[in-house]
Amino acid sequence: MDFDYPAQATDYRTKVRAFLDANLPKDWKGIGALNHADAAEWTEQWRKKLSAEGLLAITWPKEYGGQGLSHVEALVLAEEFARAGVPEGAPNDAFGIGMLGNTMIAIGTEEQKRHFLPRVLSGEDRWCQGYSEPAAGSDLGNLGCRAVLDGDEWVINGQKIWTSAGHLANYIFVLARTAPDEVKHRGITFMLVDMRQPGIEVRPIKMMSGDSEFNEVFFTDVRCPKENVLGEVNGGWMVAMALLGNERGAGAVVSSISFRGELDKLTQLAKEKGMTHDPHIRQRLTKAHTKVEIMRFLGYRVLTSFMKGHQPGPDASIGKLWWSEYHKEVTELAVDILGADALVPVGQTPHTAFTTDSPGSPNDSANWVGVFLNARAGTIYAGTSQVQRNIVGEQVLGLPKEPRSDAGPWKNIPGHG
Repeated sequence: MDFDYPAQATDYRTKVRAFLDANLPKDWKGIGALNHADAAEWTEQWRKKLSAEGLLAITWPKEYGGQGLSHVEALVLAEEFARAGVPEGAPNDAFGIGMLGNTMIAIGTEEQKRHFLPRVLSGEDRWCQGYSEPAAGSDLGNLGCRAVLDGDEWVINGQKIWTSAGHLANYIFVLARTAPDEVKHRGITFMLVDMRQPGIEVRPIKMMSGDSEFNEVFFTDVRCPKENVLGEVNGGWMVAMALLGNERGAGAVVSSISFRGELDKLTQLAKEKGMTHDPHIRQRLTKAHTKVEIMRFLGYRVLTSFMKGHQPGPDASIGKLWWSEYHKEVTELAVDILGADALVPVGQTPHTAFTTDSPGSPNDSANWVGVFLNARAGTIYAGTSQVQRNIVGEQVLGLPKEPRSDAGPWKNIPGHG
């Protein structure tokens, strides 16, 4: 584990801070200090500025709209943006840039890169992820959304669920079953699908917080050109796993910054409520501090791996498991500190349903209760805690695989075929 950034990081950090100083108001407290409507409008304008400055995907090759910089500069950029309380893009960029774009750079055809990547950066194409299904959440290999080849096009029928930001997207990358007779993980294909066509229906799902940030998506005879398959036909499982590695790995380095800011805010709330004199509350705050510090060191491990040129692997599941389980604990502590105030929340609800709220958000009961409700889902989305433990046990620690009863062809799995 290396705690020292190379010299190139120091130089780039200076440039990023100069950009932030020049483009943020002098009294800027973080995007969370804005109300929901103003934050959404500000984010769109901020994204346009980042696109114009080439700051949305700095590790991409220059011919595809990036700057050809290393992962070290990308991590510096993410750190400084996190500290300043500004987003790295719009909500769908996590899918279009961080997940699909980085994966397409690695394994896409030249035609796919030339067509899709500039449109992702301009914001013309906004992506969402079509992975989970009602019977294929934790067991993603059990997916049943089917695609059948008809001439030069695949015809897709089925359903996806928990599609985050799907109501904002005009493209979706879809895992579809194209070979039902194959062992279930081998008969899946990764497809790039235009959502602006007949046969696609997006239905928002109401969460217990009252928000609707994810959806269910239905496909009825939806068309996908053959050239929009990413990777090999029936080889989509490996593409999907590479994409999930990008999702889990990169955020591990900077997640401790947002969680540290959230814990500092909670400590201030405990002081205002006179709860820091309670030894039990102090003990729980200390435990939370320790866990955030461990999160920071887990991030250093990922940083060291990046600096050695390694891409995220199965050990990225350690970070995801750690922060999601921690977040349940610390938000339960927040509700205990609020006491009766948590029963009738007052103030501004969170800007986002994922991980911590945006930096600068108010330290009031509505915000904390909202984050508490959202934290329940953190152990489910992007891979449940049970799945993460299996990955760590089997692929990192080398423990025996969990016994399975459904390792044969997908069509022979009960409920399918």
